[in-house]
Amino acid sequence: MSDLSAPASDLSAPAIGSAAGIDDDVLSPERIADPHGYFSLLRAHAPVYWNERYRAWFIHRYDDVLDSLRDPRFSSERIGPAYDRLSDEQKAQRRPTYDILMDWLVFRDPPDHTRLRRLVSRAFTPRAVDAWRDRIAGVVDELIDGLGRRERFDLIEDFAYPIPAVVIAEMMGVPAGDRDRFKDWSDDVMVLVFGARGVGDRRARAQQGLIELAAYLGELVAHYRRRPADNIISNLVEASEGDDSLEDPEIVANCVLFLFGGHETTTNLIGNGMRVLLQHPDQIGRLRDDPALIKPAVEEILRFDGPSKMEVRTLAHSVEMRGKTLAAGDMVYLVQHAANRDPEAFDRPDRFDVAREPNNHIGFGFGLHFCLGASVARLEGAIALEALVRRLPNLELGPDPEVWVPTMLSRGLERLPVSLR
Repeated sequence: MSDLSAPASDLSAPAIGSAAGIDDDVLSPERIADPHGYFSLLRAHAPVYWNERYRAWFIHRYDDVLDSLRDPRFSSERIGPAYDRLSDEQKAQRRPTYDILMDWLVFRDPPDHTRLRRLVSRAFTPRAVDAWRDRIAGVVDELIDGLGRRERFDLIEDFAYPIPAVVIAEMMGVPAGDRDRFKDWSDDVMVLVFGARGVGDRRARAQQGLIELAAYLGELVAHYRRRPADNIISNLVEASEGDDSLEDPEIVANCVLFLFGGHETTTNLIGNGMRVLLQHPDQIGRLRDDPALIKPAVEEILRFDGPSKMEVRTLAHSVEMRGKTLAAGDMVYLVQHAANRDPEAFDRPDRFDVAREPNNHIGFGFGLHFCLGASVARLEGAIALEALVRRLPNLELGPDPEVWVPTMLSRGLERLPVSLR
């Protein structure tokens, strides 16, 4: 069947799409719960697809997504152009949000991105990350000690969320008494960044939360300038190369990014991962028999149902792809979930295999914008999932329905009821 990515002006596109069972509702309830069938259909019949609802291109095949992640024409600087498209009234209302997001390194291209990442990455060296192994294990064991005495619980609220919430806050140097405040702030930022349903009526509250979080972090930056300590904020304050160093607004903005990313990505990795393991008793049995499989198991979770559903780019120049012309200025969604189940890139891609090798997934992106906190998320995910499998062998999915967060770019559970037999 022919590619279905013709622009909306091509009157044949809707009829062909309808015949193929393809429509433009990426966030229907069914596709929030399980997007993989929809992405499989698009990958097969419309690998480069113009979605009229989102006025954007969606790219679904592994090679195309990988090439796009490498291609500098696919720009990450989407915050500035989005701000420029606002009306004067909207600009006045939303300026505080854009002032912060525009300093996130994930929304910058070289040379600004190169400079920021070079300075910021010093806080995430392998040695610095591995130093947190024992502390992460302690948090995990403490949580499981309490859960093992309960017949039912919510794996997200009671386990998957508290782990990264504690760890990233401690890594940043946030006082223990302030950690709970980051739950609401993190949820607020998610509304602005990941494209949740109903974002319009929540935008003002989300912006207010973002402003409060930035103000709080600004106070911490000032504190650790006066009294350096062994934490990420101090590392960022001290980071320099020659005469170059990070300015306070850059430190604050990227600390917002780390707190948000550290919460959401790891929570979703643990939640999605335990869900898929419990759905595959043969695979959880292999992991229980051979704990050394935890590292490849985490990689397979990232491929099979990872926390990053897709990434967004804006075209700095026109691109030809599979016979389509993607024009300069167009928005593009690079669908990692579709790419990571591409049969041209993975053997039996819809099969979950904790020992899959090789596994060249792009669950954390690729190239310049490969997730800076990937090593932290992998470490937390591996420790948490291995401990759950080993210490709670009678864990099973509960009778109550699971609830997914209705976001465009990420995939994660709001609630995952489980029980102990």
